[in-house]
Amino acid sequence: MTALRAVLLRDVRLALRQGGDAAAVVFFFVLAASLFPFGVGPEPNLLARIASGVIWVTALLSVMLGLDRLFLADHEDGGLEVLMTTPLPAAGLVLAKCAAQWLMSGLPLILATPILAVFLQLPAEGLPAMLAALALGTPTMVLVGAIGAALVLGARRGGVLLALLVLPLTVPVLVFGVAAVDAAVAGLPARPHLLVLGAMLLAALALAPFAAAAALRQAVE
Repeated sequence: MTALRAVLLRDVRLALRQGGDAAAVVFFFVLAASLFPFGVGPEPNLLARIASGVIWVTALLSVMLGLDRLFLADHEDGGLEVLMTTPLPAAGLVLAKCAAQWLMSGLPLILATPILAVFLQLPAEGLPAMLAALALGTPTMVLVGAIGAALVLGARRGGVLLALLVLPLTVPVLVFGVAAVDAAVAGLPARPHLLVLGAMLLAALALAPFAAAAALRQAVE
């Protein structure tokens, strides 16, 4: 656990030192969502109807931005091969890197969501459900994306391949995330949808690190 915590802290420090990647994710999230009122018009009722979908779609695309580089730097400098030959469990290594990725991409998106919710006229009743759904959904996106990132590691145009692999798998997260917010806005319980998102997160935690670790072993052989 100490070694895995060290990997997590190392990745977070490297991301903070570079800085630009995390800022680019948040900037893209805010900018992309802010464009919708200019495209569909500033009518408040219309914006309120589409706000949850807009925030979720832009959050998904924002999380995808940095996933192709999840293992790339370590692969290029040989560090990944060294890590894979240590006694560290490969699945634990993947989980630590996913946690660092979420801290630098998913968490900032959640913190920026209230600003976009106000801008897009999202009803106040839907904001708690939105934050809870993003807190459950964004880690799932990162974990699923880690499988794709490991599969396309070293491939040309890996970012395009990653999007083709991962985006269809994240549709259920998107559907139930939007449904939770819409239910809260309509005065219905959002708990069933949040429970489904929680189940998806638990399934991703149980399966994704091992699948990504198997793909990484193939990449370094």
